Amino acid sequence: MAKYDIVIKSGMIIDGLQTPRFRSDIGIKNGKIVEIGGNISAADAAEVIDATGKIVAPGVVDLHTHYDSQIYWDPWCTMSGWHGVTSVVIGNCGFGFAPVKPKDRERAMLSLVRNEAVPLETMRAGLPWNWETFSEYLDSVDQIPKGVNVMSFVPLAPLYGYVVGIEEAKRRQATDEELARMCNLVVQGMEAGGCGISAQILGREGNVQLDYDGTPMVTDEMSERDLKAFSRAMGSTGRGVAQMTGDLQKAEIMARESGRPTIWNALLAEGALNQHGAARMTPKAALDRLKHLNEVEGVRVYAQALTTNFASQFTFEDYNLADAIPTWKDICMGTIAEKMDKFRDPERRKRLKEIHEQRGGLFGSGYVLTKIKLGWIPLDVPNGLALQEEYEGFTIGEIAERENKHPIDVLLDTSLAGELKTGYETELIETPVAAMKQIATGPVSLPGVSDGGAHTKFVTTARFPTELLSYWVRKHEIMSLEEAHWRLSALPAQAAGLKGRGYIAEDMPADVIVYDFEELGSLPAERVWDYPAGEWRLIQKAKGYERIIVNGETTFINGECTQATPGKLLRHGVA
Repeated sequence: MAKYDIVIKSGMIIDGLQTPRFRSDIGIKNGKIVEIGGNISAADAAEVIDATGKIVAPGVVDLHTHYDSQIYWDPWCTMSGWHGVTSVVIGNCGFGFAPVKPKDRERAMLSLVRNEAVPLETMRAGLPWNWETFSEYLDSVDQIPKGVNVMSFVPLAPLYGYVVGIEEAKRRQATDEELARMCNLVVQGMEAGGCGISAQILGREGNVQLDYDGTPMVTDEMSERDLKAFSRAMGSTGRGVAQMTGDLQKAEIMARESGRPTIWNALLAEGALNQHGAARMTPKAALDRLKHLNEVEGVRVYAQALTTNFASQFTFEDYNLADAIPTWKDICMGTIAEKMDKFRDPERRKRLKEIHEQRGGLFGSGYVLTKIKLGWIPLDVPNGLALQEEYEGFTIGEIAERENKHPIDVLLDTSLAGELKTGYETELIETPVAAMKQIATGPVSLPGVSDGGAHTKFVTTARFPTELLSYWVRKHEIMSLEEAHWRLSALPAQAAGLKGRGYIAEDMPADVIVYDFEELGSLPAERVWDYPAGEWRLIQKAKGYERIIVNGETTFINGECTQATPGKLLRHGVA
């Protein structure tokens, strides 16, 4: 029997702890790193990886993913699994599928349809629903094959649904008894292995993360009373971390009341766009406040920073990233037939044109409408081929000038011609380098806002590890490679309470990536039909990763999946 399962030879090791890089060998056995040294014999290994000229680093920890359903049909949680991620955290933003009573399963799935844009038919086909409680959900995740390690928050929205009822909780405040029951469920969830609690608190105004019916999510207008109670419940267990999407002030409350760290979403650079809506604080104000909280008040708050340049593709079948604008939200709500009727309505068009002028030509999340390109028109509509030849590849502005039409009319008419399946592609908004450096190198900044399992028809922000390393570090040198891997692995592991992972050392789980720094990059975006029920999603694969290793087993070799599923459920942050 070989002494080592894998030996990685002659790689440049960046250990994730900001130790200066060094060239060495790594010996892996039974899922762990058992030796790091310069003379490990290849003859003692069942498999040898020649890492000469390559970087050897810890696997990436992806803290914000929404893979709660996708993991059931995609064990490797792609896109994350393609981009060097070996551990993911689910249950983000307070959204999830447990606890859920059997009669409420359909409503639970509907809650994820608009705000996180997970297709309903895909969830219906892909979720086994062999649980009711949060503990049973974790048991279910534990039992399925996994290509990455998984840890879960206890999401707060399902608690309201389980105890009060979603619609009822939107109409009134929970009673003291109901709140006490929900807090008990928090404690039970923590005892079952949850890593903390999560919530989205975005209010009503400017919220693009809405429920399927266009109303705020059940946690969006959570009272301070409830927020404090949930935070204290988590804190009573003596461990855990909170994750909160919304105003930094709410994250402060969670950290103060729980005595535990909070991960706040999201820290945005000047000039950046964000699928969650506009920034509510300037980057400098946010960074100054975070510094004061952590260094002066002793209130531990991390910031999840959006570190990818932003672009999106969309169709009006399911677009929701303009929901912050009431008239756009109205026109994008309803069935396909209802939406098409609204698209034809002259009065609504008139109002949209007024809004277009008021916003200086901006559309939805902040893109210049005339620069949006018509990416595709489906062939299965009347005159589909002719429409493709006439419109595909042209911008809204070019078509408007050619046809002497208002850009709003071009957008709505081309969408109607494709029966709302017409696809549009926005320009890439490139964040200024200095602005990205400011947020990415903040003392408590965590790169990411992956959303790998959400908004999958619109954005590909789960490429963030590759973009940080190849674009922001290699091209623009906003930080050292040592710092980048610390922020991608050890720091998020620490923030989330993921124990014993996130760096390379002897006796550590062997979550390791081997890559060619000069070749690393994201491949072009593409649509693939690989979701249950025949649904498609937008993806970007990666190049340059020679190996991705999870718990000592290789999951990807040069982008090709080995079908290995060595991932583990990390209850309480450990396997």
